[in-house]
Amino acid sequence: MNYAADIIVIIAYFAIILGIGLSQRSKSGSVEGFTLGDRETPWWAVLASIIAAEISAATFLGAPGEGFENRNWTYVQLAIGTILARIFVAAVFIPLYYKHGVISIYEFLQTRFGPITRKAASITFMVTRVLAMGTRLYVSAIIVVLAFEMLAGRPVEPIEKFWLFAGALILVSLLTALYTSIGGIRAVIWTDFIQVGVLVTAVGFSIFFLLGKINGGWASVIGHIQDPVFFDWGAPKGVIDFAYILTHEYTMWAAFIASTFVTMATHGIDQDTVQRMLTAKNRRQSAFATVLSGLADVPIVSAFVFIGLLLSLYYQQHPDKAMPSEDTREVFPYFILHVMPAGLRGLVTAGILATAMGSLSTALNALSTSFARDFILPRMGPNADDAAKMRVLRWSTLMFAVGIIAVGVTTAWYVTWHPETRIIPLVLGILGYTFGSVLGIFLVAMFTKTRGNDFGNVLAMICGLLAVVCFSVKEVQALFGIANPFIIAFPWRITLGTLTTVIVALCFQTSQSRQDSAKAFDATIS
Repeated sequence: MNYAADIIVIIAYFAIILGIGLSQRSKSGSVEGFTLGDRETPWWAVLASIIAAEISAATFLGAPGEGFENRNWTYVQLAIGTILARIFVAAVFIPLYYKHGVISIYEFLQTRFGPITRKAASITFMVTRVLAMGTRLYVSAIIVVLAFEMLAGRPVEPIEKFWLFAGALILVSLLTALYTSIGGIRAVIWTDFIQVGVLVTAVGFSIFFLLGKINGGWASVIGHIQDPVFFDWGAPKGVIDFAYILTHEYTMWAAFIASTFVTMATHGIDQDTVQRMLTAKNRRQSAFATVLSGLADVPIVSAFVFIGLLLSLYYQQHPDKAMPSEDTREVFPYFILHVMPAGLRGLVTAGILATAMGSLSTALNALSTSFARDFILPRMGPNADDAAKMRVLRWSTLMFAVGIIAVGVTTAWYVTWHPETRIIPLVLGILGYTFGSVLGIFLVAMFTKTRGNDFGNVLAMICGLLAVVCFSVKEVQALFGIANPFIIAFPWRITLGTLTTVIVALCFQTSQSRQDSAKAFDATIS
């Protein structure tokens, strides 16, 4: 089998990405340039960057896995809430951030409540993002393991699989950290733009190629679809069952309510995504790109799920005893390596790498921005020069790259010995434990003037986290003697955490001095 064309495509991809990333160094010599690109990015580039952040390797392989397993589009229901939430974010969050001129969005919380709330929210973001990003990252290495199996002509032993995972994710992480630490947010956005093009091309060719391999054409595809095709209203016996709704992942209730809260968190209070929104020339362009990215999610995610459905039908018609049976994440990369022709195989592999590098680059930039802006730069004093500040930002980028690599290697070790683990619930589940607490504090800050303070907010965030843990981990409920634990589905975690945090935070009053300080600050920026 000839791999020369695939190797050329992949090398060309890496060369282009590194070249574009490193070329942005001259424009990233200040804090504003490194973190926000001096707010000069056109809306269409912001749009592409948002999409690149969302379509991680977990989506590239996890969404086809959902389509392969479920044989329908119920997973895509969650996109309904993402559109509703982005409209809300565009109308409420983005204008507020532009008005306050923030670089780290957690600066707003200090203005409203005080430094402790700001730092608590920032730390929560950093810990959560490192864990979630590291968990996502290992997925991109799945295709490396399968390629090794194909070349070796034998199954990979678990310990070999782990070392292949570790080596691949370390290489991808270091290359991404290199151009991100040098080129800043401009490198992130313009490499994202290229990566989205590679991704869309890879998905389009994959669907076209798969359809050509299906016996019976569209008639076979339609007959293979499993009910419910799109919508599940949580009424399996003809009556709405709220216990069913809260314990099942893909229902219309989760789409309208839970997914809305998830997206408000990921696109409203997550520095990772919001930072690229704030690079737009003005808040109108930022809002437009944000809403449009939600609309683009539906066809993109649907296409990934469709690939999984087609793979399910293909392998039903063309059984392959060597195909991975325990891990649905491995089905698509297995098909890429064993069925796709040379050149196209390299393009789709580059698409997988593109999703990994796109989401990782923005995470690194956002993490270094929050760490430097919320903890280090304020201590350097007003006389610190740009060179000193840039050293902090660049070394912070590399520091978080090491942290993410450590989480990725740990995840690879766990999944190597537990191949049945589903990656999308794992990734979104991590965010669900903590992001509800942060979202709750932001909502209290935005919609009240007299409620919430540093002490009460930290307590509220802890309560939000504990509520999610209690209803997500059956072992915790067992400690309280609950024989039949009630475990909510992962899309509902952020909703529960948000509501719990808001209720507790509202019990505490903002001091009069803090109210006066916030009013005075608002007056200066009006």
